[in-house]
Amino acid sequence: MAAHRSGPLKQQNKAHKSGRHGGRGSAQRGGKGRVELKVLCKKVRKELSRIDQRHRASQLRKQKKEAVLAEKRQLGSKDGPPHQVLVVPLHNRISIPEAFGLFQDGNLGTVHLNGCRSTDNFMLLCSRLKHRWFFTHARPGDLHTVLDMAKVADTILFLLDALEGWDSTGDYCLSCLFAQGLPTYTLAVQGVSGLPPKKQIDVRKKLNKAVEKRFPNDKLLLLDTQQEAGMLLRQLANQKQRHLSFRDRRAYLFAHAADFVPSKENDLVGTLKISGYVRGKTMNVNSLLHIVGHGDFQMKQIDAPMDPFPLNTRVIKSQKDSSMTMETYATDDTTDMEEDLKVLVKADPDRQQSLQTEVIPDPMEGEQTWPTEEELNEANDFMKQGSKVVKKVPKGTSSYQAEWILDEGDESGGEGGEYDDLEHEDFMEEESQDENGEEEEEEECETMTIGESMRDDLYDERVDEEAEEKMLEKYKQERLEEMFPDEMDTPRDVAARIRFQKYRGLKSFRTSPWDPKENLPRDYARIFQFQNFTNTRKSIFKEIEEKEAEGAEVGWYVTLHVSEVPVSVVEYFKRGAPLIAFSLLPHEQKMSVLNMVVSRNPGNTEPVKAKEELIFHCGFRRFRASPLFSQHTAADKHKFQRFLTADAALVVTVYAPITFPPASVLLFKQKSNGMHSLIATGHLLSVDPDRIVIKRVVLSGHPFKIFTKMAVVRYMFFNREDVLWFKPVELRTKWGRRGHIKEPLGTHGHMKCSFDGKLKSQDTVLMNLYKRVFPKWTYDPYVSEPVPWVKSDISSTAPEVDME
Repeated sequence: MAAHRSGPLKQQNKAHKSGRHGGRGSAQRGGKGRVELKVLCKKVRKELSRIDQRHRASQLRKQKKEAVLAEKRQLGSKDGPPHQVLVVPLHNRISIPEAFGLFQDGNLGTVHLNGCRSTDNFMLLCSRLKHRWFFTHARPGDLHTVLDMAKVADTILFLLDALEGWDSTGDYCLSCLFAQGLPTYTLAVQGVSGLPPKKQIDVRKKLNKAVEKRFPNDKLLLLDTQQEAGMLLRQLANQKQRHLSFRDRRAYLFAHAADFVPSKENDLVGTLKISGYVRGKTMNVNSLLHIVGHGDFQMKQIDAPMDPFPLNTRVIKSQKDSSMTMETYATDDTTDMEEDLKVLVKADPDRQQSLQTEVIPDPMEGEQTWPTEEELNEANDFMKQGSKVVKKVPKGTSSYQAEWILDEGDESGGEGGEYDDLEHEDFMEEESQDENGEEEEEEECETMTIGESMRDDLYDERVDEEAEEKMLEKYKQERLEEMFPDEMDTPRDVAARIRFQKYRGLKSFRTSPWDPKENLPRDYARIFQFQNFTNTRKSIFKEIEEKEAEGAEVGWYVTLHVSEVPVSVVEYFKRGAPLIAFSLLPHEQKMSVLNMVVSRNPGNTEPVKAKEELIFHCGFRRFRASPLFSQHTAADKHKFQRFLTADAALVVTVYAPITFPPASVLLFKQKSNGMHSLIATGHLLSVDPDRIVIKRVVLSGHPFKIFTKMAVVRYMFFNREDVLWFKPVELRTKWGRRGHIKEPLGTHGHMKCSFDGKLKSQDTVLMNLYKRVFPKWTYDPYVSEPVPWVKSDISSTAPEVDME
C-alpha cells in the first residue's frame, strides 16, 4: 500500500519565531555547524558557564577580603609602620592632655615620650593587642598643620564636645578636611560622664542627631574613662582603612627626628637627616623628595638604624666576643646588625633624577640667517632627489610634459575661496593699562568684628578707610561684571585700533579656529609639555603597580640624607611644626601649566579677581600662585572669567610643577591680618599648556537713526579711522540681530550698519573682540604660616551646632 503524500493545497503553518528568547543551544542548532568569524583583539573574552562565573566571583571576593585583612594586620604590627592617629579637637573646651592621659596609662601598653619630637606626641606599644600607635594632635586653628598631618595620618580621631559638638572653628576645619579628602576617621565625645545621669541620654540623642548631617552612619564613642579608651583603641585597630589617591602611589614619611649638618662652603645650606617610618610605597633613593611647604630635593643615601620603638623587645647577646655582651632591642625576626651594614643604599648619579624644573631657552633658537650658496645648492639637490615620482605616461612624453600629468590620487576639487577677512586682521596687544587696571593686583582687606561694648569712636579708629574704599570698588566691579558681562567703554583719549591691538574678531566663538601655538609668551619656553599626557600617566601608574621598586620597604625605620636643604627647614621643624616628605614620580619636579576644576566655597562671599595671588593645596603640594579663571566646557576654546563666580564650576589655570591626577585642590586667600580664608575646592583636571583661554571684550553702541534693516550707530567709536579698522568684524545686538558695518559717516565715529532684521530703538549694538591670555609666573613653593584662627575672626563658616 502506497504512503499518503500531501498535495499542493495542504495548509503550511509558519514556524514559531523565538526572537530574543533563544538560548545558546538554540543558536548553535540554528547555525547548522557554521563557525563565526574570529575577531583578533587584545582581550579575549572567555565564555564561562554559570558555575564557573560564580566560582570566579567567589574567588575575587575572597582575594579582596584577604587583601583588606592583610592591610589591616600589617598596619601597626611589628613588620609594618605604627598606626598614626591624628587627634583633632573640634571645640575649644576639649582637653587634649586629658585625652592623652587616658591613652598613656600603663595598663594599655608601654608609652614612649622621649623618643618623639615633643611630649605632646607619644608612641603606645600594646603587646596584648599586638599593635602600636603613634598619637599626634593639631588644633583646628592651625590650618596648614591640620591639613598637612591629615595627608599622612592613618586615622583621624575627632573629639567632640558633649553639649555643642563643634564650634565654628571646628566646622571650618571639617570643611577643609572633607575637601582635601579624609582618611579613616573615628568620632569620640568628651565630657559626657561629667553630666547628671538623667541628662546624659538627652545629650547623646541630640548630639547623634546633629552629627548625622556631617557624618551619616557613623557611631559616637565615649572617651572619659580608662575602659572607654581601651574600647576606642580596639575600634581604631579593627577599622577598615580608607585610601587617599594621591598618596597610594607615592612613598611618604612623617619625621620623628631631624638633624642638620651644614656644608663646608655655606652654613645656610647643608644635609638634612630625616628619620621616620616608610609608608605608602617603597622609598627609592634615586627619586626626588618633596618636603611639604619647602620644595624638592635630592637624596644622598638611606640608612637603616635600629627601630627605636619595637613592638616585642628581647635581649640579644653578641656572638662576636664571648667575654663581652651587647644588649640591644630587636623584634622577634631581627638578627644582629653590624655597624658596617647601617647604610641601606646610596644614590647612583647615573640613575638619579635631575632637579631641573625649567627648560633653559636658547635665545638664538628660531633666528633667521641668510643661507650660503653651498647650502642653497645642497637644498636644491635634496629637493630634486625627494621630488622624483614614478608616473605612467604615454610613450614619447618628455620630462617637461610629464610634470603636467596628474596621478589619480593628485586630483582634487581645488581650493575653495573662503571668505576669511577676519584672519588677516592682526589686532595686537593692549597697552599696560588693561581694563581700568585689571592686571594690577589690589591689596586684600577685611573688616574686623569688634564687641558691642566698644565705643563708636574707638571703632572708627580701627577702620582702614583706604582699604574700605578699595573693597567697595572691588564689589562695584564684580556687580558691573554680573550685569554687563565683558562690556567696557571705548576710551576717548586713545584710538580703539591702538587700545585693542591684539584683539581679533571671530565669526563664531565655538567653531572658528585658533592655533594653540600662535603668539606664545616667553614663559612658555621655560615649561615642559607632554606629547600625550594621558598615555604618559597610564604608563607611569602601570609601571608602579607591576614593577618591583628597589629601596626602603614599607614599615622600615630609616634615615634619609637629603642634600642642599636650607637651614630654615630644620628651624621650622624645631619650632614644633611637622616635617612631611613625599617621594616624587617621574617628571613631577618639572614646571608646566596645571588646570584645576574648582567650585566656590558657599560660605565665602568676598570677591576674588583673576590673577590675584592665592594659596594652593594641590595633592601633597602647597604653594602660592596667581591663577586665571575660565569656563569649564568641552569646547576647544574657553572664555576667560574676570571673577570667581559662585554659580558654576570654573577651571583654574596656573604655572606649577607637574602633578599626576587624581589630586584634591583647595584654594585659600590671605587676608590683610594674615589669616587664610578658604575660597574654593575642587580637583586637578589636567596638565595641558595648549588649553586656550580667550578673553572677550564687548564694545557697545547705540542706534541713532533706524531705516528698517539699516541703522546709524554712534558711541561705539569716536573717529573715522577706527570704524574703517574694525569694519570686517561682525556686529550683534542684545535682542539677537546680526549685522556688519557698511561705511563710516563723518569724522566723529558714526557708522552706517546693516542688520538681518528690523532694529528696535531700545536695542544695543555690540561688537565682540577676543584675545588669548596666559597666567602669570608667580609660583612660590614656600607658604608662610598663617595667623591662627579665633572664633570671632571666622566669617566664612557655617553656624555652630544647635543642640536645642
